[in-house]
Amino acid sequence: MTLRILHLLDHSTPLHSGYTFRTLAILRGQRQLGWETYHLTTPKQLGCAVAEEDSDGLHFYRTLPSSTGRDLPVAGELMQMRRVRNRLAEITRIVRPDIIHAHSPVLNALPALTVGSKLSVPVVYEVRAFWEDAAVDHGTTREGSARYRMTRMLETYALRHADHVTTICQGLRDDIVARGIPANRVTVIPNAVDFTTFTASGAPDEALKAKLGLSGSTVIGFLGSFYAYEGLDLLLEALPKLVVRIPSARVLLVGGGPEESRLRELAQRSGMADRIVFAGRVSHDDVQRYYDLVDVLAYPRRSMRLTELVTPLKPLEAMAQGRALVASDVGGHRELIADGQTGVLFRAGNADAMVESIVRLLENAEMSTAIKAAGRAFVERERGWASSVARYRDVFARLAPAAAA
Repeated sequence: MTLRILHLLDHSTPLHSGYTFRTLAILRGQRQLGWETYHLTTPKQLGCAVAEEDSDGLHFYRTLPSSTGRDLPVAGELMQMRRVRNRLAEITRIVRPDIIHAHSPVLNALPALTVGSKLSVPVVYEVRAFWEDAAVDHGTTREGSARYRMTRMLETYALRHADHVTTICQGLRDDIVARGIPANRVTVIPNAVDFTTFTASGAPDEALKAKLGLSGSTVIGFLGSFYAYEGLDLLLEALPKLVVRIPSARVLLVGGGPEESRLRELAQRSGMADRIVFAGRVSHDDVQRYYDLVDVLAYPRRSMRLTELVTPLKPLEAMAQGRALVASDVGGHRELIADGQTGVLFRAGNADAMVESIVRLLENAEMSTAIKAAGRAFVERERGWASSVARYRDVFARLAPAAAA
């Protein structure tokens, strides 16, 4: 028998996000292990109007959104779960999986548990972040509010009723176990990278550098999504102090997101607008060219439950390319980065500490070179996708021993 796994996903490619990149790596890794994977997304697959489509060499079933009620609080979420439940039951009957692998958020886990129970299919719930914490960051609820507590209760319910729980880092695992979930039912499948696709720092494209107004500059860069928790406003706050120490310093921001308008306003008010470059979103094929312009990558995440618990993917990508990086000392970064060895950590929320960390790297070439080499070695040794995905073997063998053998 061949193990058949039906993945229930919030969204997938062709949309681009850290979520979809992790998903692709997992699906490809599981297929390399000889398993069959099937894939269903929720109505949050934006811009999709077809019931099925192919993307990145994979076939995706889609759950189309309702035309009414989707923006209503609570009612819209209940409607989404009902549509997902019905579509998941339909696809489960078609592909007859051995396991339903439901990925965050809990709005996916709850329909999966219902369908799994009804059709006698074990459910693995993969937690990439807690829904209640994501809601706080997006501004749709407040920590400690009645809505927050209700959401947390739903999350804990799903964790308790799943046949097994996987999660992306130790911080989340510790929180899950603290909710009363037996430790032997929680497995970490850590974020990783395909380091074979990343090359070491290359020479900067001088034409691109000139086009962006960065010729002759020392570039502090961030490539990714502009969310409030990323703390990019702190990077802009730090720039005037950094320029005093490193007169050639400029900031390069590549990407976009909810915070972009606010960041542009901050840049204008800072008096440093001519030193802050918003490059916009760039194609995946061009990302390497922008990385090559950067002297030091900065990850100034602010301290909150989400960032203390969850490990990000971008610093791993930076390490895989042999990049010098600084990062705030939130829990998710501390789990990934060894201070002074694979990167430099600074006190979260402190612009002066960020400046000192950046200057420390820029003025110490020997230290910077050692950090780049150690970061790459760490990724090759511990954070390749093949070794990460292999951790599913034991999980699936417990739930579907005949098929996983």
